[in-house]
Amino acid sequence: MIIYGTRPELIKMAPVVLEMQKRPEEFDLFQLATAQHREMLDQMLGIFDLKPDRDLNIMVPNQTLEQLSSNVMLKVSEIFTEIKPDIVMIQGDTTTAMISAMAAFYKKIAVAHVEAGLRTGDIYNPFPEEINRKVIGTLASYHFPPTHISEENLLKEGIQAHQIMMTGNTVVDALKHIEHKLDGYPSPVELTPGKKLILVTAHRRENFGEPMENICQAILKITEKFKDVEVVYPVHPNPNVQEKVNKYLRDKERIRLLKPLNYIEFLVMMRKAYLMLSDSGGVQEEAPTFQKPVLVMRLVTERPEGINAGVSKLVGTDQNRILEEVTRLVEDENAYRQMSKGANPYGDGNAAHKICEFLKK
Repeated sequence: MIIYGTRPELIKMAPVVLEMQKRPEEFDLFQLATAQHREMLDQMLGIFDLKPDRDLNIMVPNQTLEQLSSNVMLKVSEIFTEIKPDIVMIQGDTTTAMISAMAAFYKKIAVAHVEAGLRTGDIYNPFPEEINRKVIGTLASYHFPPTHISEENLLKEGIQAHQIMMTGNTVVDALKHIEHKLDGYPSPVELTPGKKLILVTAHRRENFGEPMENICQAILKITEKFKDVEVVYPVHPNPNVQEKVNKYLRDKERIRLLKPLNYIEFLVMMRKAYLMLSDSGGVQEEAPTFQKPVLVMRLVTERPEGINAGVSKLVGTDQNRILEEVTRLVEDENAYRQMSKGANPYGDGNAAHKICEFLKK
């Protein structure tokens, strides 16, 4: 049973689902959607032409982590009782993933974890994802870390080597699968010729409140300083994000606030971008494929590979630091070239095949 609830989970699970569907003699697959993110999940199902066998439809606007966790636990446990899977496979660090792993443990069902071993060492950054990953790591029988760094993290925590297969990140598989759809796909927004596009994503829980205000102020300062810069910001539907962004950035010159884009639209915009300003985990992995520098608006990242490779840089949420680093990339061609020409350190596009081969054995 493969479980997914959010857009990022489905993007990274889709290659595994598609690989298993090619091998029905080896894998009897059941897809379970919690729909932790309803609209954004539905977009991805359409793009990858997937249909879950069961959809729990648990999304409630602005629900707390306690409410979400309780709903996932109760409803997923009911499905486990009915279906009795041999292995439950989850991805990443969402509440859907962590609670599903816990529910599987209660039923004594083996857990396989895609994108295992990412760590920051700070339980509140990212929140609640750092603890979600650690809990899953304790419960899982099979671990698929994307890089050598994440593999080493698992070994240091006492996970046995025979339980681990380093695979690369399935997001690279996903990008390869749908990259052909980007050519000729209409841009979701008409861009101004000759402007440098900065594409923004900011939605993390630990950035709610004052950090989000700082991010918005930094964006204003960037557009005030550089008249040849245009900002496009697809705004996450969470009210904590919507309130701050609309308060500070609505109807400002050269700042386009968009509704959330579907994945193809977002990748089209990423290909057009000069650089990325983001607090997202997935963007840190996707942007290097398109050779786009990423300034990471977080205090820590569980994806140090991009930092080490020089394709991304931690800038936090201090507005002056964000402005300083954007200025460096806009004004210094050499600095920009160094960040944009690095190879993607997150994989080669064969992760799903490696995962299925490991499980077959």
